[in-house]
Amino acid sequence: MSTINLPDLLKADGSLAIAAEVLEILFDEAPDIAFFVKDRDGRYCVVNHSLVERNGLQHKSQLKGKRPSDVCPGKLGRIPVEQDDAILRSGRAIKNHLELHWQRPNQSCWCLTTKLPLKNAEGEIIGLIGFSRDLRSPVSPDEIPEKMALALDQFESNCDKPILPSELAKRSGLSLSRFARLVKRIYDLTPSQLITRTRITAGTRLLRETDKTIAEVALECGFCDHSAFTRAFRSTTGLSPSEYRKQ
Repeated sequence: MSTINLPDLLKADGSLAIAAEVLEILFDEAPDIAFFVKDRDGRYCVVNHSLVERNGLQHKSQLKGKRPSDVCPGKLGRIPVEQDDAILRSGRAIKNHLELHWQRPNQSCWCLTTKLPLKNAEGEIIGLIGFSRDLRSPVSPDEIPEKMALALDQFESNCDKPILPSELAKRSGLSLSRFARLVKRIYDLTPSQLITRTRITAGTRLLRETDKTIAEVALECGFCDHSAFTRAFRSTTGLSPSEYRKQ
């Protein structure tokens, strides 16, 4: 599921309760992960030590109550704020989003970011929870061109059009073999598997959040017809689209 309903994280007034502190303690033990919970305005409520250190700060209090743009100048602060605003407005999660992050004082690194909207018992979006994890295999910023991250982002946002791995590689400014090696290192998938996973992820969101027919969802996710979508969906999730929607 891409939306978390966690009443145990919330007090009656919607503020974060003690359970959030447990998550904070847990993620303090994960130096390769920057963990956070943000409120309805995208301000940090819960952060781990790794996120504090990546921003060149000493104490969690220096981050709490602030937005990323308050502590990180330029696009590396602006982009996550725009991302947060979109999630808080639409309720649409992002998963394993390739991003270049800045680590103070003068080091950058590639991360995979996941952010999920948080809802209260009434179904209202009251914040978001997420993390950015360093790539499992060390990859220097110079190895992955920003064009690759942009190409993958554009495909995730518009996956209704047919596309081949060779076209994604071209958009990334890479040879197909180089593109395939990087996709394998980052996602542990082949380019074709990554394309399918992206389409299926979009399909699960549309099945949950809209009343579109399965045929309409299939076309919007880039499948040629209902049958092709159903086969790929069942292979990936173990359920047919209609079974998933009922659940």
